[in-house]
Amino acid sequence: MIFQDNIIKEYLKNVYFITGTPCGGKTTVTRALGKKYDIPVYVIDDQFTIHQLKSDEEHQPCMNRQFKDADEFFGRSVEEYRNWLIGNSREQLDYVLLDLIKLSQDRIILCDLHISAEEVLKITDSSRIAFLIRKPDELVEEYSNRPDHEGFRNFIHSASDYDKAAQTCNETLYSLNIDFYNYIKESDFFWLERDNTRSVEETVQLVEQHFGWSLLDDFSIQKVDAGTALNNELLEFIENCSWDEVKAHLTDVIKSNSLTEWESFFVAKVNGKIVGMASVMKEDYYPLPEVSPWVSSLFVTEEYRGHRISGKLIAYANDYLARLGFMKSYIPTEYVGLYEKYGYNYVMDITNYGGGVDHLYEKYIK
Repeated sequence: MIFQDNIIKEYLKNVYFITGTPCGGKTTVTRALGKKYDIPVYVIDDQFTIHQLKSDEEHQPCMNRQFKDADEFFGRSVEEYRNWLIGNSREQLDYVLLDLIKLSQDRIILCDLHISAEEVLKITDSSRIAFLIRKPDELVEEYSNRPDHEGFRNFIHSASDYDKAAQTCNETLYSLNIDFYNYIKESDFFWLERDNTRSVEETVQLVEQHFGWSLLDDFSIQKVDAGTALNNELLEFIENCSWDEVKAHLTDVIKSNSLTEWESFFVAKVNGKIVGMASVMKEDYYPLPEVSPWVSSLFVTEEYRGHRISGKLIAYANDYLARLGFMKSYIPTEYVGLYEKYGYNYVMDITNYGGGVDHLYEKYIK
């Protein structure tokens, strides 16, 4: 079975990729970004053994080739070694893509992998890929000296002739990466060359700027209770927002205090200022009493769009509903492709009280 590129891209729209040459800083920067933004990090090298156990010799011959010792492993010609590495990458990529599709449906994932420039554009857009590169000269010693590569260091040093094994490995990595290195430097891709005068933090900042990421100062989401100062702030926010179609209705809901039982509004605040809102309701603008609860009234001011505040509001609302014992939530929308990235699945088309047709989405939250 072959999946078309546009389908893969659609299902990987929540994945950001960092790739490049060996010793370019991929793993260091990926882990630093993941920690800074609290985003799950998927490192392809960490998954190889897991994928190998799922593979077989017929379909993944390179992944299943066994070597009796370091002498046999490094005793191959540069061409044989190079072709084996390319084969491993191609065979493992299928497993990687399926993992990423499964992991990224309702959240952002950061992926550290090795992939060619031609292949990467088949699975993502250039805005979600960063290349970290280093000229592939004499990589073995630098690669071996990393604490997380102790296994490789012990293995190559177990060869009868370490110098010869290191030479074969260096020549292989050079032949495999030099054209790639030169191509990336001449391309329109975002790339950074390893520079020891630039700190990890500075490199992280450059990559996050490319991805369009930024941390919001003093960000919070709060539940709005009736009769509070925050309730009055929300009312003022709605009266002055640009969502004209619902302004009058939401204003009336708040002024009349018509929310019942567990229904509630939530607000997102930056530096003490409301910049977004959402609600959970028993009913929405649809004659569907059997459908409940609804995540509704989702809105973020234009100034703060692009910071994934909508996703944070949806997650907060669903956590609230899950604590109340609900198993799923529903979202209506006129758009396709908007809420799928938050883990919602299309159910059916529905007609609202105004006679318009919208799309109903649901998500299991517990």
